[in-house]
Amino acid sequence: MAHQTLYDIPDCLEELEVFCGSSHPQLARDICACLDIPLGETFIDRFANDNIYVQIRENVREKDIYVVQTAAPPVSEHLMELFLMVDALKHASARRVTVVMPYYAYVRSDKKDAPRISVAARLVADLLEAAGADRILTMNLHSEQVQGFFRCPTDHLTAVPILCDYFTENVVDLSDYVVISPDAGSAKRAGRYAERLGLPLAIGDKRRDGKQKDHAVVDQIVGDVNGKNVIIFDDEIATAGSMISLAQVIREKYDVGRILAGAAHGVLVGPAIERLAASEIEQIVVTDSLPLPPEKQIDKIKQVPVAPLLASAIYAIHTGESVSSLFR
Repeated sequence: MAHQTLYDIPDCLEELEVFCGSSHPQLARDICACLDIPLGETFIDRFANDNIYVQIRENVREKDIYVVQTAAPPVSEHLMELFLMVDALKHASARRVTVVMPYYAYVRSDKKDAPRISVAARLVADLLEAAGADRILTMNLHSEQVQGFFRCPTDHLTAVPILCDYFTENVVDLSDYVVISPDAGSAKRAGRYAERLGLPLAIGDKRRDGKQKDHAVVDQIVGDVNGKNVIIFDDEIATAGSMISLAQVIREKYDVGRILAGAAHGVLVGPAIERLAASEIEQIVVTDSLPLPPEKQIDKIKQVPVAPLLASAIYAIHTGESVSSLFR
């Protein structure tokens, strides 16, 4: 996908370079296209003993470096790749290394909710800092408390404007729509979409199945949805179980028209694609914070580009401007 260059001020970007690992190289190329700079050259390989080998093939001394590596499968392998890249850049005398991880690794492991487990989201933060990361740039964390796990500066972007702009531009009339949150815990996040779109908010009443801890069931909607079209918003779609359950309840128990959905991250693992393809949901809109391989590309799923937002944040960080202005 071609992207329009955002900035025509090459002198400001002379000391800025963007590199990437192997998790989502297309996103890195799109970011560089927006900034009108070339993607930095790296070499990633494996030794005979399966150890990962990373080499930075450009001079980065005293430069402002951004490493793009999202948490796409295989997540743990891509994390190790990232640690090695950051370490290599710091030992090559880069002035500052910012990790650009749109979808943060182990983001759901953000609390100790069972005995003798790791709070893995905090551990990832510690390991990134130990590798030498000076700053983190991420987007739509599942839990905002994860931002507090870092001792280095962390910029937390939101996909709310991107997704809302898509629905505003592609839905003929939003006046008879209602935004629905999958559960009470997601209501604050969904409320941001509802506020930006100027729409009312309804909430799914989600309960955990007593027999299956990882299975949630939505049995009713709190709010007025009868006679309306609906848009379900969530931070991510993983197996799509909760979203499908919510769509089924909406269709079976209420008099609604179209059912649309939006999420910042299309994780789409396990049976997600099959579930969404057979679901009541007419269209699912996600950002390209994660790659969408050919086997996951179905007509119902629409990806919207996040590169312009990330490029704007990189430019703002590099030039010392406000990143929070991008949230408007």
